[in-house]
Amino acid sequence: MKAVILAGGRGTRLGEETLIRPKPMVQVGDRPIILHILEHYAHYGLTEFVVALGYMGDQISEYLLDLQRRSPAGPDGLRPGDWTLELVDTGLDTDTGGRVKRVAPYVDADAFMLTYGDGVADVDLHRLLAFHRAHGRLATVTAVHPPPRFGQLHLRGDQVVRFDEKPLHESLINGGFFVLEPAVIDLIDGDETSFEHDPLDRLVAGGELMAYRHESFWQCMDAPRDKEYLDALWAAGDVRWQPWRTDR
Repeated sequence: MKAVILAGGRGTRLGEETLIRPKPMVQVGDRPIILHILEHYAHYGLTEFVVALGYMGDQISEYLLDLQRRSPAGPDGLRPGDWTLELVDTGLDTDTGGRVKRVAPYVDADAFMLTYGDGVADVDLHRLLAFHRAHGRLATVTAVHPPPRFGQLHLRGDQVVRFDEKPLHESLINGGFFVLEPAVIDLIDGDETSFEHDPLDRLVAGGELMAYRHESFWQCMDAPRDKEYLDALWAAGDVRWQPWRTDR
């Protein structure tokens, strides 16, 4: 099974970081976030990657190809030299759905995985895949709770009676880590299609989108505070999105 990584966006909300590098190349700890993501998939035996490039895609290509040449041992002794990489230029301004459609020739006629190049989680990919195969629909999205932004005050009148640093969010959002059947690509019209709108709406309307509930760690890197949070976890040796690591 192949894993498609969407790595072509501009990442403007990260500010100065993405003026000089694409968002997947922004570092968390001592390595770009895209490497954290690839290592996650490789840990579960998924080592055939299709990387959809766009903004400053040459930086991602050069980094990954150099990494393969050097092939340093990663977690569990995994080596990037053993990975298969298809690095596909999907256009500078192509939307997420358009990028998926452009990599269709590189995806086999079987189900494939898809995620974004700016988010990490401790999703058990074996369980995710088993869930997808069991329900028999066209698509599975990993549903996650949005990370809390602010602590929550509980008041009695004007008196604070409790402070929750990380209040529980009952809502669920799209956390990436999709499993998709090839027929999903037929629901994408072209380069201007956002995968998160028309294709997913059509899947919902047809009863073909199922949600795998992930209750553990998930974190995107949309804004500087997200990077700061991930960096702080890394510095503390708390790489909770890769609990198998032995080098932290």
